[in-house]
Amino acid sequence: AAATKMAALGGGGTRWRRAWLPALQLLRRGSKAVTRHWKAMHFQRQKLLALTEFVPPRAAVPPRCLPRPAAHTHQEDGLALVLRRRLEETLRGSRMVAVCQYNSMADEDMATLRHYLRKHHIRVEFVLSEVARPVLAQSKYRNLLPLFVCRNVLLVSPETRAREMLRVLKAVPQVNLLGACIDDTILSRQGVENLARLPPLEVSQGQTVAALSLPSSQTSSLLQRGPAHLVALLDEHIRRLREAAGPTEPPPG
Repeated sequence: AAATKMAALGGGGTRWRRAWLPALQLLRRGSKAVTRHWKAMHFQRQKLLALTEFVPPRAAVPPRCLPRPAAHTHQEDGLALVLRRRLEETLRGSRMVAVCQYNSMADEDMATLRHYLRKHHIRVEFVLSEVARPVLAQSKYRNLLPLFVCRNVLLVSPETRAREMLRVLKAVPQVNLLGACIDDTILSRQGVENLARLPPLEVSQGQTVAALSLPSSQTSSLLQRGPAHLVALLDEHIRRLREAAGPTEPPPG
């Protein structure tokens, strides 16, 4: 009975051990099997793909020999066209065009500057670099383009008023003279100052005429000196002969 009881207990214990599972189980997961490996393409298939590959036809004329496509014509602003035409007319009727750098100043000072310059027939024209550059590039003033690098102002006049312009600008430090074109001649600031020191045109013309007439007058006096000296010598000789001959009797009536 005891043996039977122990056998029953032992059998139950074995069944209990077989059904028990631990709370923490360590499981090892293996990597997946790789079913696809790289394999070189068959030689026959390579030849078939090479034969059936699309080859685009060559152009009859190389692309570099074809004419370039026409550029898109950009329609300009109407205001810009009006400003350019106005600037062209201003430059066409001016003998003196001075380019100045403009710094901010009060409106009253600008009105005073315009007033004093207008007395000498000089007008003040505010221009934008975007408007002035295309106009100057196609005119005789193209050498003035390097001066248009900031906010500029033009002083234009139908006459050469360099002396009066410098006298007025001397009292306005906000407007600095950069260069000018006077009588189709490009001048720097120093060149304009040298031109202002020259005498007026009438005085220069008189000096030129006097300088040109001086050699001709000297030549004429040199040519007349010989005959005049000869006449003087003959007169002196006749006078001495008369004195040596003495007084002569008057002819009978």
